[in-house]
Amino acid sequence: MLITAGRVLVGSGTYLDDGAVLIKGDSIAAVGPRAQITNQADPDAEHLAFPAGTVVPGLIDAHVHLAFDGGADPVATLHESSDEILLADMRHRAEQLLLSGVTTARDLGDRNGLALRLDEEIARGSTPGPRIVSAGTPATPPGGHCHFLGGEVSGVAEVRDLVRRNVAAGAGVIKAMVTGGGLTKDGPKSWRSQFSPEELQALVDEAHQAGLPVAAHAHGTDGITAAVEAGVDTIEHCTWMTDDGFDLRQDVLKQIIDRDIAVCPAVSPHWQMLPRFFGEERAAAMFDLVRQMAEAGAKLIAGTDAGVQRAGFDGLVPALSFYAHLGLPNSRILDMATIEAADALGVGETTGRIAPGFRADLLVIDGDPLADLGALKTVRGVVAAGRLHESA
Repeated sequence: MLITAGRVLVGSGTYLDDGAVLIKGDSIAAVGPRAQITNQADPDAEHLAFPAGTVVPGLIDAHVHLAFDGGADPVATLHESSDEILLADMRHRAEQLLLSGVTTARDLGDRNGLALRLDEEIARGSTPGPRIVSAGTPATPPGGHCHFLGGEVSGVAEVRDLVRRNVAAGAGVIKAMVTGGGLTKDGPKSWRSQFSPEELQALVDEAHQAGLPVAAHAHGTDGITAAVEAGVDTIEHCTWMTDDGFDLRQDVLKQIIDRDIAVCPAVSPHWQMLPRFFGEERAAAMFDLVRQMAEAGAKLIAGTDAGVQRAGFDGLVPALSFYAHLGLPNSRILDMATIEAADALGVGETTGRIAPGFRADLLVIDGDPLADLGALKTVRGVVAAGRLHESA
């Protein structure tokens, strides 16, 4: 397949004008000026021409939950669904992600390994969807946040055993519910820590011994601090909550930056509605915490928490507008959803960039996303692992 376009994003904020991408199998074979690359293509290669379009790396949503439906009560819907019904619904959600431009998604907690099954179907080509980096069953204490997903553990031995079972099942990341969360009714408050230092350290050590990164769900300042001390690889949400407000600890933020720990704020596609739910003052404080982390130099990556209340599976681009609202340049925002996210997910050697040898994960759009992020909504085609997908 040969794709030619008015612009090809070949680096951070860097376009190749009148460029081309040559795809062979599931990989990028060559990238360069249109005339040069066209000469390298086989005479019978499929040629897709977008003279006014832009080719960017396929987008990465670093925080989704395919087992949830994004409705008013996703937990109740989950309970009402058998595994087979749930898997069928997850197939539809995966296709929604793909057609919105997402070619890699990190699923941070599902039931009974269904996201792993779905990823196998996608890899075989029998189901359209992005590559899924799955956490399998997230670790949480008895009655803790998302305990209904089956990952309740108590004590170091049970923590290590759960990690080993996820590794054996094929997980690409280990998820720890370091603090409580609002999705779990009658569970610990979002700012409450859930694990002892020994349990959390055992989880991180076991995961790292298996070569897997650890994603820590952490709203509370104490939980964030504990996660950093244990050596996690990404912090999800990172809202710096306390029982009476917020407390961003500059010493902990410095450690996050120095240790190259990525932060995924998991911004809702409907972030503009947050002042209505939390109040203007509290929402402004939450927004400012993300701005402070960005300005300090923290590595932020894009994710939506797709599946929780009011977060659908086509919302990554609307969520990215949050960072533009904070004043981040579009080039950095695109990096957060491509290069930086790929590196944080441990797949940076294979995706997130348009370069020879990388997976052919591409998004073709109208317009110039460096000038207007809204251009990312004008999807002309999505290529995932060399397969072209177009909206009906």
